[in-house]
Amino acid sequence: MEKFIQLTLSGVANGAIFALVALGFVLIYKSSDVINFAQGELLMIGSYLIYFTVEQIGLFWPIGVVFAVVMAAVAGVLIEQLVLRPLIGEPVISVIMVTIGLSSLLRAIIGAIWGVTPLPEPDFLPSEPVQVFGASVGVDKLWAIGLAILLLIILTIFFRRSSEGIAMRAVADDQQAALSMGISVKRVWAVAWAIAAVTAAVGGILLASIFGSVSANVGRVGLLVFPVVILGGLDSIPGAIIGGVIIGLLQTYAGGYLPPELGLGEVAPFIILLLILLVRPYGLFGTKIIERV
Repeated sequence: MEKFIQLTLSGVANGAIFALVALGFVLIYKSSDVINFAQGELLMIGSYLIYFTVEQIGLFWPIGVVFAVVMAAVAGVLIEQLVLRPLIGEPVISVIMVTIGLSSLLRAIIGAIWGVTPLPEPDFLPSEPVQVFGASVGVDKLWAIGLAILLLIILTIFFRRSSEGIAMRAVADDQQAALSMGISVKRVWAVAWAIAAVTAAVGGILLASIFGSVSANVGRVGLLVFPVVILGGLDSIPGAIIGGVIIGLLQTYAGGYLPPELGLGEVAPFIILLLILLVRPYGLFGTKIIERV
C-alpha cells in the first residue's frame, strides 16, 4: 500500500507538469492550427532560465522565478513573431518542419550558452520526505502538484472570464468570425505562444527542482506531451489536464510495478498513443471531424 501511495503521488505530480506543457501545446494548436514540436525545448528553457536568474545572477528565488517566467513569455512572443508569423498561409507541413528545426536550434543555443554538462538546480523547493497515509513522499512532489493545480485553475479562470481569454476561445472556434468581430488574430497568436512558453517554463522549473539538476534531459520529457494531447484531444483543454494525469500515473505505475529491465515506464505512454490513434484518433475529448470526399 505504501508503494502504491508513493507511485500515485509521484504520478500525479508528473502528470500535473505534463498537463501544463500539454496545455500550451493545445493553446497553440487551437489558436493557429500549428503543431509545435518545440514544446519540449520551451520546457528546457524554463529550467535553464531559473538557473540563470538564481544561481548566476544571484536573485532571491521568488524574484528569480518571476524573471524567468517573464523571459520565457518574451521568448514565446519572439518565436511567434519572427519564426511562425511569416509562415501564415504556407502549407501545414512547412510549419511543422519549421517547429522541428526550431527545436534543434533552441537546443543548440542552450548548449552554446550553458554547455551540455548537467548543472545544479537552485534548491528552492523543500525536498525532505513526509509521511502521507503511511508512505514516505518528498515534499517537492507535493509542492509540484499544488503549484501546477494552482496555475491550471488560474488559466481556466483566465479563459472563461477575461476578455483576452474569451477572444482566444473565439479565434479557436472560428477565425473568420473572430476577425469580423474586430478581434486581432495576430495578437491572440502572440498571447497563445506567450502562455505556452510560460506553462512550459513553469513545468521545466518544477521538473528540474524534482530532478535536482538542469540538463537537456528536461527537454526530452517534452516528448511525453504528444501522448498526453493525443489521449486528451488536440483541441481540448480539459483533455490536456486529464490526459496529463493519466499518462503520469501510467508511466509511474509501469515503472514501479513492471520489471525495470523492460523499460516499460518510458515506453508505456507511447503504447497508449498508438492504441488511441487506432481506436479513437481524435482523443477522449477532442472534436470529432468527419470529412467526405
